[in-house]
Amino acid sequence: MNLQNISSGRETLSNHAYQVIRDAIVTLQFEPGQQVFEAELGNQLGVSRTPIREAFRRLLAEELIEVQPQRGNRIAYLSKKKINEARFVRVSLEVSAFKEVAKKWDQNHPIYQTLHKQIVDILENQKKMAEDHNFDLFLQLDEQFHYTILESTGNATLISIINQMRGHLNRLRYLELQETKHFMQLVNEHEAIFQAILSNDARKTEELLTSHIRWLEDSTQTLIEKYPHFFKD
Repeated sequence: MNLQNISSGRETLSNHAYQVIRDAIVTLQFEPGQQVFEAELGNQLGVSRTPIREAFRRLLAEELIEVQPQRGNRIAYLSKKKINEARFVRVSLEVSAFKEVAKKWDQNHPIYQTLHKQIVDILENQKKMAEDHNFDLFLQLDEQFHYTILESTGNATLISIINQMRGHLNRLRYLELQETKHFMQLVNEHEAIFQAILSNDARKTEELLTSHIRWLEDSTQTLIEKYPHFFKD
């Protein structure tokens, strides 16, 4: 891991450290239960401990890192309870947000024309990553698809809450992708959701996105049984 093209501002370094560490957690480079140390990560990222400490505070708030008294920090185990809570929040909030975007979408407005191009580019890149079986970049583009549409609502509080919840579900999604490798199914679902938005079909958007968020429910128990060392409840 390294820092490239990052200014020396403390806040910028903190944000970057947070994103790099969070991505490593979501993509299971840091496995559930693994201990992590500020000094070691600071050396790996080429920064002082202060940005790492600030990044840890944010990850603690998201419950992706846990404090062990007198033993330091460790990556939080996957929690079925937390995953179910995160799924409920996403279905409740994200679906409502996507429906609003579908209702307001105006293909003749410059803002939506720009947004349209951004999303098409994301989907094309996601197809390329699917063909290459690039788990990490595929998942990053998955997040980017959802975030780009959510960002168009202009609701910063909503986006912050949903993004915090996505971390827990995405660890499970990453694990499941490694097993099934059904990348194109997810791309096809994204394309169908986007088409419903373009058609101003809020009902269809709700139906498709709800199914998209909930599809992991059936495979959760199978993953728990195969990777019991990753889970703790």
